[in-house]
Amino acid sequence: MIDLFGADRAGSTARADDRSARPASVRRRLRAYRSARREQRGDRPPPRVAVPSFFTLMNLLCGFMALTQVADAAFVLACWLIVLAGFFDLLDGVMARLTGADSPFGVQLDSLSDIVSFGVAPSFLLYGYVLDTFNPLGMIVAALPALCGAVRLARYNMTADESNKEGFEGLPIPGHAIAVVALILAAENSAWDGRFALDSLRVVLPVVIVLSGLMVSSIRFDAIPMPSLEAVRTHPSKIAAYGLAGLLIVGLQERGLLIVLTAYLLHGVGRALYKLVRALVAPVPDERLGS
Repeated sequence: MIDLFGADRAGSTARADDRSARPASVRRRLRAYRSARREQRGDRPPPRVAVPSFFTLMNLLCGFMALTQVADAAFVLACWLIVLAGFFDLLDGVMARLTGADSPFGVQLDSLSDIVSFGVAPSFLLYGYVLDTFNPLGMIVAALPALCGAVRLARYNMTADESNKEGFEGLPIPGHAIAVVALILAAENSAWDGRFALDSLRVVLPVVIVLSGLMVSSIRFDAIPMPSLEAVRTHPSKIAAYGLAGLLIVGLQERGLLIVLTAYLLHGVGRALYKLVRALVAPVPDERLGS
């Protein structure tokens, strides 16, 4: 007699085994797919990169909000949003050093954020505040900070690993943006003589050209030192100067900001001129003596 029930039970068991083997096969294929994708993507940034990247994105957010405020003719608020973006840009550098999260990913994200907050936003601010009445020349002049800032960031990214951490070649793009902001805030809250009014092209044109040119120049400007006991011991005068600058900005606000940025620019340019003069007046070595 044929055991129909036994055969049915055997068939049910085989089908159950087949169903249980199927998920295992899917899991193996999924693991293989993930491994292949991981090899194609390469190394992903470590999780600790998320800490400074958060502040970098806040920098970008402030830059975008500054653009919206310029579009609404809220120029003072746009200026302070750019200043806030500079604060977040400073924080992301500090957090990257504290967490040891310096990475190519962070460098690229920082540059992309900086070109918006400190390149495009100041250009749009200058155009909306004063230069829109001087088209087409005003449009070209207003574009200079964004164009020179992009060149400045590209050059910095190429030499980031070998650059001197205590200074920069060319005016940093955040410094340029804060200088523009300080000028506009001072103009909004001060009584300027007619010859020096910010809505005069003879004032804005040289200021924008000089500041943009400094970004792509070879003049060295000091970097803001990271506050630490080692920095205080190594550069006490520099730390004291930056501390005084912070007090001026807090106490005098836009006037203090303008004073601090003017002193920073004059220090870098004056040092470069001093070195140039020394090189020009130094005696030329006799090549015959060297041979």
